Amino acid sequence: MNFELNEEQSALTESLSRLLTDRYGFEKRRALTASGAAHDEKTWAGLAELGLTALPVPEALGGFGGGARDLLPVMQAFGRSLSMEPFLSSAVLAGTALRLGADEAMQTQLLPDMASGELVSAWAHDEPAGRHAPLWVETRAERKDGGWKLDGIKSNVLAGGLARHFVVSARIAGAPADANGCALFLVDAKDAGVALREFRLVDDTMASELVLMQAAAQPLANPEDSTRTRLAIEGTVAAGIAAVCADMSGAAQAAFELAMDYLRTRKQFGRLIGENQALRHRASEMLVSLEMTRSMAMAAAVAADDAGAADSALDLHRAKLSVARNARNVAHSAIQLHGGIGMTEEYAVGHYLRRIHVLDQLFGDADSHAARLAAAFH
Repeated sequence: MNFELNEEQSALTESLSRLLTDRYGFEKRRALTASGAAHDEKTWAGLAELGLTALPVPEALGGFGGGARDLLPVMQAFGRSLSMEPFLSSAVLAGTALRLGADEAMQTQLLPDMASGELVSAWAHDEPAGRHAPLWVETRAERKDGGWKLDGIKSNVLAGGLARHFVVSARIAGAPADANGCALFLVDAKDAGVALREFRLVDDTMASELVLMQAAAQPLANPEDSTRTRLAIEGTVAAGIAAVCADMSGAAQAAFELAMDYLRTRKQFGRLIGENQALRHRASEMLVSLEMTRSMAMAAAVAADDAGAADSALDLHRAKLSVARNARNVAHSAIQLHGGIGMTEEYAVGHYLRRIHVLDQLFGDADSHAARLAAAFH
């Protein structure tokens, strides 16, 4: 699949790459992680200055109206740099949920500040018992004292500790696995009914478990409109799949480049190890997997932007399955070509595998998407 950046996209990508190279060199990233910080505030300010936080926001609300195709090179750059910024959680996920599921007043209230980077929000949808089911919701919403109260637990809320608000899915009717009966709510992170347990994922990015105990909530729109809620959740998950596929392809590209540099410079027994035919064959296999990763990341972006198309859901399943497996193959091979040094904490190549492993688990892992494809054709 061919995907050529236009002049504006190329300029933006180059500026982003320079920013991330300056702020997210591997040693700087290690120091940031060691400090206990969840992200780098100067980098986030730089992203806002470049207009990246405004990229997915509608033009009428201070953004650029970009879709998954526009986010593709941005997310690839984040993957290459192992970025810890809350862009996926806030700009992509929470922003998409608000754009698709919120009424005009709610969008006007929140999206301009998200576009400027002043407001970080988080998407809280996954639950402990969900096991990759995209519409599994046990969290309950009830009318009480003239408002809404939420009770439940949300798992793996990305960048939850940085969020001022959470966009939360909750059930107002039906059983946990029902496609309908859900609504989307806005919850203030400082509400007395909110408890947050923060932790680092294996790639050092921050996530949280969100516990809601009679937390005050404001519906994004009419909570009885289950169809709109379902489409908003599905659209948000689709945007997330496209984003993490792009991120994984960027991480795989960086792992591949590290391995090729190592083959071209490492000598053993008086000769470059890259002259070894078996290693050259392995490098060729990696390149094939990398090209598949890139192509299917593009396919995911196209499918996410064309969510109404008949095959878009199947295309997203195929893309997530293929990107996860091929990116993992590239990263595994990159580590093996490095030998023992590839397994060390001090060397970057192993961190790309960690990144890919985390992203594989988001929005359904490769096996769950394979199962959905199998079910679709039986």
